[in-house]
Amino acid sequence: MFYELLKSRRSIRKFQNREVEKQKLDLILKGALLAPSSRARRPWEFIAVTDGELLKKLSGCRDHGSEFLAGAPLGIIVIADSGACDVWIEDASIASIIIQLSAQSLDLSSCWIQVRERFHSAQVKSEDYIKGALGIPEKYSVECIVAIGYAAEEKRAYGENELLHDKIHLNRF
Repeated sequence: MFYELLKSRRSIRKFQNREVEKQKLDLILKGALLAPSSRARRPWEFIAVTDGELLKKLSGCRDHGSEFLAGAPLGIIVIADSGACDVWIEDASIASIIIQLSAQSLDLSSCWIQVRERFHSAQVKSEDYIKGALGIPEKYSVECIVAIGYAAEEKRAYGENELLHDKIHLNRF
């Protein structure tokens, strides 16, 4: 059930040294291509990286918080043509969570690495670092990288008692 999938999806930063099968990668990418977008503009594009050396290089895209990508067998970089749609950030974010939920449904784990508005160093934006490493044309903006693989750590599913029901309002705040 989808609700159980949502409860069990957790951010995993430690992965087994095990390749993600091509069939599973294809399903994840097809799911991303099915992501809804404003006015069906589909400004997003996806770069699947399986090369270990390239993943290691990309793991240095931020000054902290992205190192674990070096241990993942797969990273999907979510980019968008920011000139194609004024809500490209939302569209890319929706596609990113669909990538994560698709991975979860295939018994894989994932973790989002925020790129937009983050820095590789004081002088270099994370986005520019990634664009240089992957040859991404200037017209594209980088939203995030989703690290994917088989979990090498366990995190329990969220329980019903952990839901923040006071965050839900009916008809009015």
